[in-house]
Amino acid sequence: MNDEYDKDLVKVCKLYYYEAWTQEKIAEKIGVSRPIISKMLQKAREKGIVEIIVHDESHQTAELEKQLELRYQLKRVLVVPTRDLNKELVTSAVGKAAAQFVQKLIKNGDRIGVSWGNTLFHMVREFPLDKKENVKVIPLIGGTGNERTEVHSNQIAYELSKKLGGRSESLYAPSMVETEELKEQLTHLPHIQSVLAEGKRVDLAVVGIGNPYTMSTLERFGYLSEQVLSELKKLGTAADINSRFINHYGQVVDHSINRKVIGMNLEHLKQVGQVVGLAFGMHKIESITAALRGGWIQMLVTDEATAVQLINSEEHSTSRKQTDD
Repeated sequence: MNDEYDKDLVKVCKLYYYEAWTQEKIAEKIGVSRPIISKMLQKAREKGIVEIIVHDESHQTAELEKQLELRYQLKRVLVVPTRDLNKELVTSAVGKAAAQFVQKLIKNGDRIGVSWGNTLFHMVREFPLDKKENVKVIPLIGGTGNERTEVHSNQIAYELSKKLGGRSESLYAPSMVETEELKEQLTHLPHIQSVLAEGKRVDLAVVGIGNPYTMSTLERFGYLSEQVLSELKKLGTAADINSRFINHYGQVVDHSINRKVIGMNLEHLKQVGQVVGLAFGMHKIESITAALRGGWIQMLVTDEATAVQLINSEEHSTSRKQTDD
């Protein structure tokens, strides 16, 4: 008798929860009254046949945001709920959330600096039309060539300025050059010098955080040879921000490549009133941590899985250091 009744309970629950049938429709199908179906659903919960779990993503992500803000003394953190999304959908979700986050920071008359990379590209693509008065977007790093021009800082600056109804500058120079002498020559050209000077006066900077060894845009574009990567690894390099390289502690590494970059250096970036870092993915955990330890960003946009790992990895690092001491 109990087995048969339980089978009936399961049947009713499947129709109600899986097929979204109303209690009236189920009652009509089975040939009983609606109150009986209501009692059967309640009985199914009591017997554990049905478990109701409320996933409060907003609460969970808010806790992650609070922990990261406190740990790294950040102004704001946005953690994007991305559970059960595939990689492509995660990228789109983070881009859209970053667009809404940055949009709220922009005021009339602002000067906005942008670096380059895939995450910034997706942010600009998802950015809504939001006309502002007297807004200007300035590329913070050079970038020339024909490969994936949509992720270059000049193109990102241009596309964002269109969404904001503002103007943009273009920095017509590579992000890196072969020698320090060539960098000095180029940065003294009037137009390049002018754009670099404007970059130092931005009110808001939006930058990506890269991992030089895995899925690196810089390596893909041919800026990082195997020899340079090996040298950077020996120096403990963990991340690049605006094409400048930092170690695990967030310190700028002493390598000649940092002196061949045409763009805003990190000391000037730190002086910007608001700096938003966009980064997510398991391959960027150490890179994001390095950027946070160095205090190079004041706000962070990332996804839920990355935020959890950032907290767990830092706790593990702290625990290990205490043990060593």
